[in-house]
Amino acid sequence: TVYLLNRKSVVGLWKLIAGAVFLLGTGMIAFSISRILWLSIILMAICGLGMLFQIVSSNTMLQTISDENKRGRVLSFYSMAFIGMAPFGSLIFGSLAGLIGVRETLILGGAVCLAGAAVFTKKLPDIRPIVRPVYKRLGILTEIVSTTNDTHELSADEESVH
Repeated sequence: TVYLLNRKSVVGLWKLIAGAVFLLGTGMIAFSISRILWLSIILMAICGLGMLFQIVSSNTMLQTISDENKRGRVLSFYSMAFIGMAPFGSLIFGSLAGLIGVRETLILGGAVCLAGAAVFTKKLPDIRPIVRPVYKRLGILTEIVSTTNDTHELSADEESVH
């Protein structure tokens, strides 16, 4: 939370979201095969860190790119996705754990997180052109036009979006 609080800009949060989901998935898989208590506790903390980064970063991005007059609607869908769907996920995973076992269910959940992170990472180039005009309108990105050679150069912040 302190790390996210001290960030100067939302630029780069898209990569953090993908990395956080990867961290969560990897932590879940490692936790599922761990037989050492202290290691399992550390792995659960890593899972919690990944989950926290993903949730907070996604919320921040949605609030940033949403128009003010639509922000409440967007956040209600976001809340429904996390809070409203959680009982269904718990029911499915609980049933699955009864059928195939807890360890296997955790491995499957971690694999789904890893697959989701991979798909999200692959889709990032498609998201950037949609978000870039919003960033520019909000003054998050600044363009620097080189006066010496008339080429378009990107600021350090904008380069990190690429």
